[in-house]
Amino acid sequence: MLAAQLFRRVIKIGRLGIIDAGGAFHTFQGSPGPAVVIRLHDPALHWRFVVRPRLHLPEAYMNGTLTVEEGSLYDLIDLLALSIDALPEGQLSRLLNGSGVWLRRIHQYNPIPRAQRNVAHHYDLSDQLYELFLDSDRQYSCGYFREPGIDLETAQYDKKRHVAAKLLLRPGQKVLDIGSGWGGLALYLAREYRVDVTGLTLSAEQHAFSTKRAAAAGLADRVRFHLRDYREQSGAFDRIVSVGMFEHVGVNHYRTFFTKVRSLLTPDGVALLHSIGRMDGPGSTNPWIRKYIFPGGYAPALSEVVPVVERLRLWITDIEILRLHYAETLRAWRARFVENRDRIRTIYDERFCRMWETYLAGSEVSFRRSSLMVFQMQLAKAQEAVPLTRDYVTDWERETGPAQTDRRRGAA
Repeated sequence: MLAAQLFRRVIKIGRLGIIDAGGAFHTFQGSPGPAVVIRLHDPALHWRFVVRPRLHLPEAYMNGTLTVEEGSLYDLIDLLALSIDALPEGQLSRLLNGSGVWLRRIHQYNPIPRAQRNVAHHYDLSDQLYELFLDSDRQYSCGYFREPGIDLETAQYDKKRHVAAKLLLRPGQKVLDIGSGWGGLALYLAREYRVDVTGLTLSAEQHAFSTKRAAAAGLADRVRFHLRDYREQSGAFDRIVSVGMFEHVGVNHYRTFFTKVRSLLTPDGVALLHSIGRMDGPGSTNPWIRKYIFPGGYAPALSEVVPVVERLRLWITDIEILRLHYAETLRAWRARFVENRDRIRTIYDERFCRMWETYLAGSEVSFRRSSLMVFQMQLAKAQEAVPLTRDYVTDWERETGPAQTDRRRGAA
């Protein structure tokens, strides 16, 4: 098996057993760690894993040509992530950790028509799917875990409260939500802080759902949602917030994004950007994720974002790094997905379930073992737009402490 040479060099932690397509058993042993046995059902995998392992291995599991005989899919991904992270710097490490950096501007070229298609690929799936694994407010971004063991509903409520604290909201202000999803954050801000919110999304399903929510909550006079690209928005806003959307912008368009934010923000306005990022510098999107889950997507390093903001002379008034919060969020989503797997299989099929299991497990491992994190970047035009110290965030959260009644209302 040609792939045996690759695994022999890669497996530094744990034990991987492979039953190849001919029935032969191979063992690759590193230092103590996860133990997994997989079976290959297609002889082509013997060489495909060598050519493009980051694409063909998850693709094989999704297609059923690779099955996990001992351990779990999560164990397999965890074992590989631990071993790859332990590799010394060199050609093999560059191959496995992302050799497509030089092509990323092509992959991430997202003019408006292409951005719309990319969003539809992921977010215009069955409405029932997201209902079966997200929280009741359909927050499809990193929760905020104030302490270990809190439930997903609480973490997502606290995320909205944490975002609101950094926006320094006052009644009557105009707020723009770029990438408004299913409307949960916009409705929360309007209801709790009596602000006027405009939400933007490129997903037809999300637009229809969030518009109905606003009407049902009696907030249609203060919250409106548009099926519109951020580049098409006009007007002036006291506050701009974007949660979980920047990952779809692409490196080619960072200057366009921040130029638009600057033009829409009032002179004393405040903006908050919440995005997945990477701690190890510029890289590339996993080719399997790019092909099947988030076409055109990319999680940037801060070193790619900050220079653009600096050139536009925006003040970075605060940056917070959320490290393991998304890992805990994904663990909760994965548990809910598994719990509802049979129902999801009736909506789509077995291949879809295996694809999404790979996506959720792989993403969790990336936040828990590899380089992914979340950053919240607060921006302003004026130095004095926010207080001198960040004590106001803690004070705000204490004054607007979580309440069970508020969390239930978030699902309205």
